[in-house]
Amino acid sequence: MMTDHPPFKMRGLDHLVIRCVDLEAMRHFYCDVLGCTVDRHNKEFGLFQVRAGAHLIDLIPIDGPLGSKGGPAPRDDGLNLDHFAIQIDPFNEADLRAYLEGHDVVIVESGPRYGAEGTGPSIYMRDPEGNIVELKGPPDPGLN
Repeated sequence: MMTDHPPFKMRGLDHLVIRCVDLEAMRHFYCDVLGCTVDRHNKEFGLFQVRAGAHLIDLIPIDGPLGSKGGPAPRDDGLNLDHFAIQIDPFNEADLRAYLEGHDVVIVESGPRYGAEGTGPSIYMRDPEGNIVELKGPPDPGLN
């Protein structure tokens, strides 16, 4: 018997996989700059799984067993990911800007954006390989 809805409930994102050219630069950005921690390192596949709160970001080199399955690296004019957002709290824009600029991270956009919990502040930046990362603050009741 078929139903009109799936036989499961969504709980949220589990992980995101980023194919990368320079694994060490990406590990530095996500761990040393953004504060993720290395959860697992699978040397057989060259896979670094870094923890972002309750979720994982997998970093896989494009020339490794997993990364090579996706073909060549994206070029400057064709990224394989638009952006992803990491929820953060607190969100103090002045402190965030100073911190990111201190790590030579260029902010490409900022302002209120709608997200999983409602409209709130956000800052967009690029990681070392051009992927856009959004730091998303908690919802602002005045904007929702």
